[in-house]
Amino acid sequence: MMHGGIPFGGYRTMWIIAAFDLPVDTEEARRCYREFRKVLLNDGFMMWQYSIYARHCSSNENADVHERRISAFLPPAGQVRVFILTDKQVERMRVFHGIRRFPAENAPEQLTFL
Repeated sequence: MMHGGIPFGGYRTMWIIAAFDLPVDTEEARRCYREFRKVLLNDGFMMWQYSIYARHCSSNENADVHERRISAFLPPAGQVRVFILTDKQVERMRVFHGIRRFPAENAPEQLTFL
């Protein structure tokens, strides 16, 4: 698919994934955890699993913008890992379930033009 001469496809569009392990042993640590999670949600990330959030991006450059936003709001303690993957790489992801306690989430819309 072409848009303005730029190909949109599984190798051009990206996903940025933030995985984090933050302490929650004190009220201050819990506040930092909540603030960091709120930053991700306000930046368009969705929760894939506990402490794993993902956001679809139209390009690698766009993913870099969101990576810089994450690095600007890092909590003082804990660990945050950021992965940038192509849409094709994420497409190959497999999700395995044990006994399903909750309904599966809906797949996100990839691109929306207004």
